[in-house]
Amino acid sequence: MSATQDYFNLIVYAPALAGHDGRPLAVVHGMERALPGLRLGWTTSEKEDLIALPNRDEWVAADSTNGGFPFLCNDEDHHVVTLTGWEGPAGSCDEPQFEVHARLPVNAMVVAAAMGVLEAVAEGAHARWGHMTPFRAAGDIAEQTAPTLAGPPSPPRGLPALKLFQHTRAPEIPYYLGWLNHWYAAAARAIGFPDPARDAELLSRSRRTATGGWVVRLTDAPLDLDNPAHLDALKRAYERFPEIGGRTTP
Repeated sequence: MSATQDYFNLIVYAPALAGHDGRPLAVVHGMERALPGLRLGWTTSEKEDLIALPNRDEWVAADSTNGGFPFLCNDEDHHVVTLTGWEGPAGSCDEPQFEVHARLPVNAMVVAAAMGVLEAVAEGAHARWGHMTPFRAAGDIAEQTAPTLAGPPSPPRGLPALKLFQHTRAPEIPYYLGWLNHWYAAAARAIGFPDPARDAELLSRSRRTATGGWVVRLTDAPLDLDNPAHLDALKRAYERFPEIGGRTTP
């Protein structure tokens, strides 16, 4: 793998937290179960010094700062995993969202567990949709969103321009695609997945979640847009699902 693809971005989008919501701990515990040996038992100081959390669960449950949960990490310098959550801006439903963000290394163990990790985080958060993508590919995908501060969008690599998330027609519509994609049941229905006649290839790399959603992998190996086959797979997926990124009109 390319040296520049040394970590995954994982993001899921869910309804905002309310009251004594148990979803933050469900996310933490789910991620730890999905990735063998992971223990998110530390946080960091303002000087980025590690601070052990002997009562981690109680600390997470008691701290809903910014509508989410505080920063957590493991204690492995060469295999850093981080996890946090916050309240994101309102989408098309004009209601704030609960966003969970994680960073994981690109290594054999994480790649092997990746579908389970995304599923555990997304299901624990009750997410509408989410993705897990190597950071370099995620950077190119982020440039698809319109408009940009520099003016009209000019997505790289011939990828389609996508609308701002506020302009998607419903909160369950994904804003963009990634390497691994989690779509809860309503999101899958909204974009028309699965269609057995058209989605045989995607279904061969997909699995159903316990709540009736899907985890869909675009390519066998982590998405690398310098690979023409991977770029073609991403373009085909955008063509197949024009609802994604608000590219259809009512």
